[in-house]
Amino acid sequence: MKISVRFSVLILALCLSLPVLGMSLEAAKQALDAVKQKGLAGETPSGYLQTVKPDQHAEEVVKAINEARRDEYARIAQNHNIPVTQVETVAGKKAIEQTPAGQFVLKDGKWVKK
Repeated sequence: MKISVRFSVLILALCLSLPVLGMSLEAAKQALDAVKQKGLAGETPSGYLQTVKPDQHAEEVVKAINEARRDEYARIAQNHNIPVTQVETVAGKKAIEQTPAGQFVLKDGKWVKK
């Protein structure tokens, strides 16, 4: 009996101490437009998203999308034998260009609505 109680307490403690599981890429892709339209996240010249305003959901979306972008940029850089920073810079420029009016982009270190 004591062992089962201890085991239950251990399992409960592990469950409570686990970090919040990351958002899946599919869920992040589906949520991205809404997050950007609400002004919670925007595009940066670095090729990655950043949160504009503190928001847990937006931060999870940004993290998942940026991880996928980072992997893709590395793959492209390796295939073309160029630095990852070059891919990031080109991707950032394109992302800012393609950002619809009313959404945020980072220009000269400040968030501006396009």
